[in-house]
Amino acid sequence: MTDREREIISGDADASDNYEYKVKSVVRNRIRKRLGDDVEFLEEHFPEAYDLVVDEVCDEHD
Repeated sequence: MTDREREIISGDADASDNYEYKVKSVVRNRIRKRLGDDVEFLEEHFPEAYDLVVDEVCDEHD
């Protein structure tokens, strides 16, 4: 996520409700379309980075 997206989603930026909704939608779509593919790619081609991703994501939610 960009710094600006973080500001808008956190409510720290002066943005309309419509714009905030749009930014959240863009972020959701980016996660759905790219993150899964990137993680699968890393698992196959760069296992060390894949392990870092898994550790970071799973440790945050345990």
